[in-house]
Amino acid sequence: MSIDGVPGTPAARLVVLASGTGTLLQALLDACQRPEYPARVVAVGSDRVDAEALVRAQHAGVAAFALPVRAYPNRDEWDRALGEEVAGHRPDVVVLAGFMKLLSSEFLNRFPSRVINTHPALLPAFPGMHGVRDALAYGVKVTGCTLFVVDDGVDGGPVVAQAAVPVADIDDERSLHERIKVAERAMLVDTLDRMCRLGWTVTGRRVSIP
Repeated sequence: MSIDGVPGTPAARLVVLASGTGTLLQALLDACQRPEYPARVVAVGSDRVDAEALVRAQHAGVAAFALPVRAYPNRDEWDRALGEEVAGHRPDVVVLAGFMKLLSSEFLNRFPSRVINTHPALLPAFPGMHGVRDALAYGVKVTGCTLFVVDDGVDGGPVVAQAAVPVADIDDERSLHERIKVAERAMLVDTLDRMCRLGWTVTGRRVSIP
């Protein structure tokens, strides 16, 4: 089955979900300051009230919201509330930028093929929470980052884009991760530029951008 992404306009709407410091978010906020960039961040959400990403959003004049899981009777109620909040901002794309919670099929079905995430490894190698550490432990000479369409698995959705990062002999987890983050930010900004200008199609596990 083929599913078409929403072709962008000069103001494709991005809702960004983040749990931490928001460096990926900041890269998008900076890109969106450029008049020629075909998207705007319209809202930023988090599962943590103290996430620095929310402060970055407020400084940029972007709507921000926090929905802690503990504020809801159960995970399903939280997931449903998050879906309602995100849908209220009418996103063309939902960007998970260091968002540390899994989303349900119910949430994803509200935004079919429009939820994307990044991972600090070349998927399908080294999925999960410790992609950088696992790549180092395995002894690979090249790792990198992946942008993918989120499905109901763990880092298993169709790949949109990847960027390679060489592993130096002197690398530790921190130094390697810092270089991956630089590549990750560029990959996200550049790929979203193309997606929002040209649209995209997901056919099975293949993602095509015209």
